[in-house]
Amino acid sequence: MPNPSRSQPRVALVTCAKLPELDEDDRLVAPALAALGVEAVPVVWDDPAADWDAFDLVVVRNPWDYTLRREEFVAWAHRVPRLVNGAAVLEWNTDKRYLAELAAAGVPVIRTDFYAPGEPPRLGDTGTWVIKPTVSAGSADTEKYDLTWPQKRALAGAHVARLHGAGRTAMAQPYLSAVDTYGETALLYFNGVYSHAVCKGPMLSGRVTDETGLFITEEITPREPTAAELATAAKVLAAAPGDLLYARVDLIPGEDGEPTLLELELTEPSLFLGHGEGAAARFAAAVTARL
Repeated sequence: MPNPSRSQPRVALVTCAKLPELDEDDRLVAPALAALGVEAVPVVWDDPAADWDAFDLVVVRNPWDYTLRREEFVAWAHRVPRLVNGAAVLEWNTDKRYLAELAAAGVPVIRTDFYAPGEPPRLGDTGTWVIKPTVSAGSADTEKYDLTWPQKRALAGAHVARLHGAGRTAMAQPYLSAVDTYGETALLYFNGVYSHAVCKGPMLSGRVTDETGLFITEEITPREPTAAELATAAKVLAAAPGDLLYARVDLIPGEDGEPTLLELELTEPSLFLGHGEGAAARFAAAVTARL
């Protein structure tokens, strides 16, 4: 258990072996917490020597290598004390089939078809579709295919077959053209309070992987969300489970022009702290409020 006689609280910032000192953006958290009298330490999630009881709070940040070991990661989350976001939230959010639950709850979600291993995909022969596994991060194993071309349909089918061969469930979503013009709007919330938003440019064209191989690099710029985007994000969060330290709501205009949910990131999202004035300080204050 944390030492009650210690005057300075300690917070673990969870990361992975490829980013032992955290992602560049999350390195802004430690000095912001230090300014509030809290010591923050990066800790690799699967390090057998990690002493989680030595921390007053464990904040999930960059464990971006968990996707091929989801069961191990979820089991780890259920063992760690004082974890935020909590283990039940992480278990729900690390499988993108949660989108079906949100759609059933009335949230405007992009159309998403799921294909479990052994279930043949029904992709059709029109439109451009994105294929990816239901357990993924950083656009890994994600590709788009113009199904009007027979060779692209064959490649899409082969993509699903590869995922099924690895025992993974595949998902297909229409590629919305607004991503190439308007982009995605990512809205960040700390302890349920809106902090800031960014515009994310298209990731599946001219894709460049970062040096760790963990994610596809993105073009990020600050964005002022519209009233409709804020209202949609509020509806998404109202349907989400758990008590959330952090949440990122990724929206894009649908075919009708209205904001549509692409992803609700509650596990290890980039918070883009460097793209919102005062965002690191707001996140640090949210973390401190949990101590």
